Amino acid sequence: MPIPFVRLSLRLLLTVLLLTTLASVRAEALSGPAPDFTLRSNTGKNLKLSEFRGQVVLLNFWASWCGPCRQEMPALDKLHKRYRKLGFTVLGVNVEEDSRQARQLLKEVKVSFPILFDTRNQASQLYHVEAMPTTVIIDRDGNMRYLHKGYKPGEERLYRKWVKQLIRE
Repeated sequence: MPIPFVRLSLRLLLTVLLLTTLASVRAEALSGPAPDFTLRSNTGKNLKLSEFRGQVVLLNFWASWCGPCRQEMPALDKLHKRYRKLGFTVLGVNVEEDSRQARQLLKEVKVSFPILFDTRNQASQLYHVEAMPTTVIIDRDGNMRYLHKGYKPGEERLYRKWVKQLIRE
């Protein structure tokens, strides 16, 4: 095999690896106040994000048709149960216009954290949600600190790390 072809192949391989690595970076630090919103919850009550000031909040935007969202929900519920007594809560924000599918899913996948229905994409637009699921973690002062797009099993360890850090602050 000629040397120039090998060099070209190696460059191409390195470029592909770099692009793959960059595409898999789905977590980032955020700053600035978390946009406030009010949505109807699965209990029928309206919940306002600012009412949770003083707690660390994990906002999780999800849809019933999203496979990774379904996978992630039990892990989020474990996180919620483990740290809620320390001033932490998960708020699941369903982004579907018709919440019937989401309500059906919640009969199968039981969670202890509040589910909010964003049927008009009010909150989704405020947070520029582009991927399912999208997770935003907010500190006790109401500032956005972390953003994570998508979900693969095991990534909840990253959420736990961030939540523990913010609880200690």
